[in-house]
Amino acid sequence: MNLILMGAPGAGKGTQSEKISAKWGIPAVSTGQILRAAIKSGTELGEQAKALIDAGQFVPDEVVIAIIKETLSSKACEKGFILDGFPRSISQAIALEEMGVHIDCVLSLEVADEVIIERMTGRRLCSKCGASYHIEHMKPRTENICDKCGAPLYIRSDDAPETVKSRLEVFHEQTEPLKSFYEERGLLKCVSSEASVEETTALVFKALSEV
Repeated sequence: MNLILMGAPGAGKGTQSEKISAKWGIPAVSTGQILRAAIKSGTELGEQAKALIDAGQFVPDEVVIAIIKETLSSKACEKGFILDGFPRSISQAIALEEMGVHIDCVLSLEVADEVIIERMTGRRLCSKCGASYHIEHMKPRTENICDKCGAPLYIRSDDAPETVKSRLEVFHEQTEPLKSFYEERGLLKCVSSEASVEETTALVFKALSEV
């Protein structure tokens, strides 16, 4: 199955792509993870991406498309894939079609903006092992300390309240029109992602079983 997973920042795409990957045995291709690796390595691309992401903006199409094209042509994606974070715009979706990439389903995780803001501004990450916590829903045993490795927790720069609001504005303007684009092609399925992870996963699996 070749799947596109859509949703606003903080809608749960990363979590649900892991669940789908485990059940169907296909890799999750996250542009966010690829870009964060470039940022961590300090490459020129990484520095450019960091400046844009910190400002709540997206990385240019030509850079992202080149990364995606290389990734989808790898052996790991021969039996299917989950695209998480791409395409983010109509122009990227057209570029994907022009690559000749077949898509079986586009799954959109639906969450209200106010829920997204509460989720993301409360998120905390471990500075060492990357474990994720939330100040309301998944508190560490000791405040601001990772349960797993004891390292301090931090707030990602793109989880700051103003950056989250900016990212949502960009999502509604640039990415949400993709729903109509894929609905016209008969590929769109929408699932509510406001309940628990388990309930959302059940809805996701039900939708994908009908593909």
